[in-house]
Amino acid sequence: MGNIPFVLSLVLVVLSSNFEVNLSVDTEQSALLALKAHVTDDPQNLLATNWSSATSICKWIGVACGSRHHRVTALNLSGMGLKGTIPPHLGNLSFLASLNVSCNSFHGSLPIGLSSLRRLKYIDFGENNFCGEIPSWFGSFTKLGSLVLDSNNFTGVIPSSLGNLSKLEELKLFSNSLNGHIPAAIGNLSNLIELSLQTNQLSGDIPADLFDLLPKLKFLYLDSNNITSRIPSSLFKCKELEQLFLSNNSFEGSLPIGIRNLTALKVLYLHMNNLQGPIPLSICNISSLERIALGKNKLSAGHFSSYMFDNLPQLQLLGLSRCQLSGRIPTNLFKRKELQFLFLSDNLLEGSVPAEIGRNLTLLNTLDIGYNNFKGYEPLLN
Repeated sequence: MGNIPFVLSLVLVVLSSNFEVNLSVDTEQSALLALKAHVTDDPQNLLATNWSSATSICKWIGVACGSRHHRVTALNLSGMGLKGTIPPHLGNLSFLASLNVSCNSFHGSLPIGLSSLRRLKYIDFGENNFCGEIPSWFGSFTKLGSLVLDSNNFTGVIPSSLGNLSKLEELKLFSNSLNGHIPAAIGNLSNLIELSLQTNQLSGDIPADLFDLLPKLKFLYLDSNNITSRIPSSLFKCKELEQLFLSNNSFEGSLPIGIRNLTALKVLYLHMNNLQGPIPLSICNISSLERIALGKNKLSAGHFSSYMFDNLPQLQLLGLSRCQLSGRIPTNLFKRKELQFLFLSDNLLEGSVPAEIGRNLTLLNTLDIGYNNFKGYEPLLN
């Protein structure tokens, strides 16, 4: 008889636990059905035919549940062609770690109800029609490793609160209508591997110390903005950087000699800016470089160096249009068998167009050498 109170207590705990689980599952089902109700176009009838209260939500298309509590941990509706809005009810999916609604036609602003999803590690809202400002409450998702908001209609500034996301590895905000400066708080993201802010309306200076604490950065895309800064020297501390896109801005000043420290660099796109002065030959010692585009600046490259391309065995693209290059095209350029795109127009090059262009560069796809001082073509061009 003495064990009866203990047994009754145990039964009550089990019943209470089951009740809470069932209540939570009902809440999650209601949240997902609310999303379904906010979808105004489901061209493949995926949600219409599959998301039914007659079956477990863990069996619904695009839904994944944890094995222990059978709670929704991932929602992936990518590429389903859905049109509609995101309801605040999704914030009730309290175990959600991954949310992907990319490549659809969702629109409207992001509801504050989503700020409750503190377990999120992955967010992809890319390639939709979302609008409004990027919510500052994204900065409260401290477990987040990836934030993808590209190709939408977001406006306003990049919230400084994103600098709180210490685990973030991927930040993609490109192809929106964001304006203002790049916040200095981005420099706190010490685990960042990719920063994609291209094709916005960002302006002003880049904080001088922005890259001091970003040692893991491999991919930096800031092209097609209105940035008027000098290239900050802190960038050259990012020794793992592989792709650097700063083109189509208003970067000014000279090409920093510190670029030579980026020994893992494969792509260097600095064209269409206001850069001045000579081209540091040390760039050509970065043997990993595959694409170099420096054209359409205010550079004064001077005489083409005869050994300029000796250490670039993987070169595929060379863009040096409008760089005030003079002299003859060095013959060692024609040893670069991987070369596919060559842009040398609007310079002061002279002599004859070498036959080796056609003879040796068998992979060449695009050749632009117009508006120079060439006097003819050597034979055997084809």
